Amino acid sequence: MNAAIRPILAPRRPELDPRPLARRVGLIALATDHTSEPDFRRMVANERIGVYVARIAYANPTTPQNLRRMQPALSAGAGLILPGETLDAICYSCTSASVVIGDSAVEAAIQAAKPGVPVVTPALAAARGLTASGARRISILTPYTVETSLPMVDYFAAKGFAIDAFTCLGLDDDREMARIRLQEIVEFATAAITDASDALFISCTAMRAAVVAPEIEARIGRPVVTSNLATAWNCLRLCGEETPRPDWGRLMTLPLPAA
Repeated sequence: MNAAIRPILAPRRPELDPRPLARRVGLIALATDHTSEPDFRRMVANERIGVYVARIAYANPTTPQNLRRMQPALSAGAGLILPGETLDAICYSCTSASVVIGDSAVEAAIQAAKPGVPVVTPALAAARGLTASGARRISILTPYTVETSLPMVDYFAAKGFAIDAFTCLGLDDDREMARIRLQEIVEFATAAITDASDALFISCTAMRAAVVAPEIEARIGRPVVTSNLATAWNCLRLCGEETPRPDWGRLMTLPLPAA
């Protein structure tokens, strides 16, 4: 350092805004997740909404037993997102785990670290999205094995939906689920819905289904709800963002249904 130059302290502190961005969304992602962050960057983050991410440990294969093992990590993961500051919403980005752990248990674990924050799970957001779309009869496509998919049948049936068809792709590694080619998602989704169904739900936050949801809707002529599309929509509405986004499909034009 030049000995002739010495730093000087400014005569006053700078004025501060209440927060850098008006709204804050927390995202708890799996250590192996390739898809949730890019999707939330595209669909949620903007000049007034920030997305803040924590990752928690997860090891494949994707089985109900391995998914359930994440529950103890949820509180610590939530606590790492802007410690001591409030959030407008927080999403646990794993559909199959939220089903086997249970929405209430996920909410309790997250609110232990972030009291009072609205908690969004992909399964619950999907149920809300299907309801907002006016669907009562649905078809479901998952990338999972049959064993991992079975709890989802009970989950959506308990929410009052009639399930006409349930197609599984048989994968047990979420890193492979993230690599399914986009056109393959379109083809499998088109084949997965029955004529009787009002809408199609494509499960899994690892699948890149949100980006092709509008193309699938154009093919089948009915609403498509995907895990990341549903959580992004739910978080946006909780942040007071109601601007229709038809480029992301029908769901992004709808309000959040009343509780």
